[in-house]
Amino acid sequence: MDEEHPRNEPVRCLSSADNDDVKADLELKDRGETGGEPDAHNKLEVVLSPDCSHRRKSSLVMANDPGKRPALDPPDEKTACFVHSLIAGEWIDPTNKAKVVPDALQVPQEDAVLVDEHSVDDDVITVSDLGDLRTKQTQKVVQSRHLTKKQLSDMAWNVRKLSKKLDSIKLKLSVKNVFLVTKKGDDFVVGYTRKVTQWLLSDDRDGKYVVYVEKRLEDDPEFDAAQLLKEEPAAQGRLKFWDTDFVSEKAHIFDFVITLGGDGTVLYTSWLFQHVVPPVLSFSLGSLGFLTKFDFNNYQRTLESSFKEGVAVSLRLRFECTIMRSNPLPKESAGARRDLVEELIGEEAEDTLTHKPDKVIQILNDVVLDRGPNPTMSSIELFGDDEHFTTLLADGVCIATPTGSTAYNLAAGGSLCHPDNPVILVTAICAHTLSFRPIILPDTIVLRMGVPYDARTSSWASFDGRQRIELHPGDYVTVSASRYPFANVLPKGRSGNDWVHSISKTLNWNSRQRQKSLK
Repeated sequence: MDEEHPRNEPVRCLSSADNDDVKADLELKDRGETGGEPDAHNKLEVVLSPDCSHRRKSSLVMANDPGKRPALDPPDEKTACFVHSLIAGEWIDPTNKAKVVPDALQVPQEDAVLVDEHSVDDDVITVSDLGDLRTKQTQKVVQSRHLTKKQLSDMAWNVRKLSKKLDSIKLKLSVKNVFLVTKKGDDFVVGYTRKVTQWLLSDDRDGKYVVYVEKRLEDDPEFDAAQLLKEEPAAQGRLKFWDTDFVSEKAHIFDFVITLGGDGTVLYTSWLFQHVVPPVLSFSLGSLGFLTKFDFNNYQRTLESSFKEGVAVSLRLRFECTIMRSNPLPKESAGARRDLVEELIGEEAEDTLTHKPDKVIQILNDVVLDRGPNPTMSSIELFGDDEHFTTLLADGVCIATPTGSTAYNLAAGGSLCHPDNPVILVTAICAHTLSFRPIILPDTIVLRMGVPYDARTSSWASFDGRQRIELHPGDYVTVSASRYPFANVLPKGRSGNDWVHSISKTLNWNSRQRQKSLK
């Protein structure tokens, strides 16, 4: 595929299309029947094999009994994001090896695909914009912690493979709904948001974009929505406002995301989109610039080029974190001494669950367990799959993605890690031992960190610096690679190779006076 598609060669893909005919077209191309690499389809395919070589404990278990395996969720029929349709659309039902395609996606042939056969060659895929033809059927979602070792490995490997291919080509998106995220507490950025909004809504644009802006700006005098609509009469009905509830319910309608701020604004965007993440283009208007690669001074040219010529996308690894709460013992066992290590890696009684899931959160940077307001240090049990790693006595522990290696992980003494590395970084915060060192683990591990039952105090978990949740003795958090990576738009002619430059510029890495030569 890399030889067939040199870097930045346009591949025209329009969003909001994910139906049988489109998938068939993609499959033919990947199988080489339209000139592609013969085995590319197999490389993109994520197969959830029913084989399970071991049993995970405490609600992570997929028992060998097929009747106890959770049903697989079908491809996300609500997504308008073409990038994510490539990921979700390749999942296969292991029971019959057939594609899981909801009836809602069986649209008429004349409405499904609009392809000009004379303009399509071996390097071009054209997909029509179907609009919002998806239904909102609720499906049971399989969490990463439920996957076997092989399933989790296959999923992570295929997401990385897809990311490598997307990094080498351009996606030309049919953009209709544009989502704007603005840095909070900065009036200058609000003014910049107004400029971008007015430019997008202008009659001079080729497309009639619908622009969604945060609801708090509707009455902001610096944004002045009423005056903006007076200046752009053609924008009536195309300027809309969002809040967090609206995003959680309607995340599937957005085709493109623009952030105005720093890395914190990008993290906030990741938190807003807990499942599907549309391509995110980030303008640098903050104090950090690891994730914000675009200069706002050129915003008109940047957006014009992105919409007309296409974008290169890098898929950043995210973690799926699940809060697991300890279930009380039955009355006949009340008062018995409980051991978290035994409950998580020991044999589990039939039909007995020691823990239950409470909340699932997708993170881009890190999850941190710390002592919170408690005056004493935390006691934390650390597990990887079915193995107890160690008991950690410290102020806390930071579990970071490669993207988050330059955040809390860096401050705690952890290793810097290139974002393309498929790893999990574990760094103690002020450990009360001299021997504990940062650990780098593969992203195919399901990591668990919990508060032992005999701990003196509770601990607190935070996710990308948000949603601080108290963990009582017996509770724990699972961390595993997420099915939903963060689609980060790359600057023209550049890829993730400028990471070292960002380190040097932002952190003054290894900067010192040069040593004088000897005469």
